[in-house]
This record gives sequence, structure tokens and C-alpha cells, in this order.
Amino acid sequence: MNLNNKNILITGASRGIGFGVVEKLLKEHNCNIATVSRKIDSLDELFSNARKGDRKFKAYSCDVTEKQSVAETYKNITSDFGEIDIAILNAGVGYLVTPETFNSEFAEKTFAVNFLGVIYFIEQLLPSMIERKSGIIAGVSSLADARGFSGSGFYCASKAALSTYLEGLRIELFSYGIKVITIKPGFVKTDMTDQNNFDMPFLMDIHKSADYIINGIKKEKREIAYPFATAFGSKLIRKLPDTFYEFLAKRFKLG
Repeated sequence: MNLNNKNILITGASRGIGFGVVEKLLKEHNCNIATVSRKIDSLDELFSNARKGDRKFKAYSCDVTEKQSVAETYKNITSDFGEIDIAILNAGVGYLVTPETFNSEFAEKTFAVNFLGVIYFIEQLLPSMIERKSGIIAGVSSLADARGFSGSGFYCASKAALSTYLEGLRIELFSYGIKVITIKPGFVKTDMTDQNNFDMPFLMDIHKSADYIINGIKKEKREIAYPFATAFGSKLIRKLPDTFYEFLAKRFKLG
């Protein structure tokens, strides 16, 4: 797929993986980009640079956990850009939660952003995409969806829920000509992973991560899981018998 002249929506665009994708698209593709995040200050410099040329680039402040806010923001986006061709639904949060710090608010916040924040945007995207019988919905899940890793239970559960939902949606939308892509990054250096207190093998920067995502979308892959070594390890861990996985997790404190 050629991304030139496509209208692309990216949530969680002000930092981390989303910011890397926006930077890469602006540098290498002549597409129109609508960015969504709670804080848009970090996008000011990118916005200034994007004014060179005939592309459209605009940042919208939105809390993806608020259904009405998402609806109003999407209405503004389509008013400014027209219909969205590709939606990269990336907004996400994660918290390290131990038995000593257990609080259900962490679960509420995690699922509100990582799962419902995606669902609310899909709700806005579907009517037009179904009518046009075209479009790409790319949801950013995680390789952490494979198991319930210690300290990251809420995060893993939210990503597993998202991966499962996107799998079903992919089948449902096939007859409408709409592609659904599940993006599963490994460890990417962001402010969220900076809080991790465990080893993160094959940790990559946001620009390398963006390469995987953009190339995968151009190829219209059903799943973009990266890097290879972490994705392969994730598949192995998923296939382990539960008792053996729990033995390893307790012994090596997998997280």
C-alpha cells in the first residue's frame, strides 16, 4: 500500500511509540496526519515543520477514556480531513502493581485506555469504513498479551483483551473490505518502560519501532509482532504448559 495522500489518524501521538510513528511518517511519506493525545505540546515542533508542503497535519487534544470526547474529536477530525483511511490506535498506559500496592484504580485506568480507548474510536470509524468498504484499523496491543507476567497483570490482561477482540473484528470486517491489524511490540524505550525494574531484552528505540509498524501497515499484514526474537520467545512462552510456565516465572521472576 502506498501511504501518500492517505488520511491517517494516530492516537497516543505525543510520546513513545505514537510519536515515533508520526515523526517517521512526516519524514518519509506525503500523507495527511491527524494526531490525538491528552497533551499536544510536544507536537508543536512537528506541526511547524509539517507546514512545509501541501500535506495536512493537526493535533487534537482528547481523553480516549471519555466516549463523548472521542466522538466530538472524531467529528472535528473528519470535518478537517475528510474520511480516515488508516487509524493507528496506539494510546496506552501501564502500571507496575504488586500485592502490596494493589489498587483496583490501576485496573480501571489501564482498561479504560488500553481497551475501551480503542473501542470508542472503532465505534466512530466503522460506519464510514463499512459504507466505503475500505479502510485499515491498526490496534496497538503488545507481546505481553501472551501471559500474565508478574507485576504487569492489569497491563497483560488489557492487551490480551484487545488482541482477542481485534482477532474477532478482523473476521467480522473481512466481507466489508476493511483490514484489521494487530500490532504487538516487544520492549520499546519509552517513559512507560522506564519504570520497569526487570531486564528488557532487545529493547529498541521508538524510531526502529516505527519502522516495523509503518512497513507492516504498507504490507497490510494481519499481525505486526516485533522484534523477531521477542516475538518468537512470546510464542514459545504461550505454548508452555501452565505448570511449567509458573515454575519458571517463580524461579526467574518473569516480568
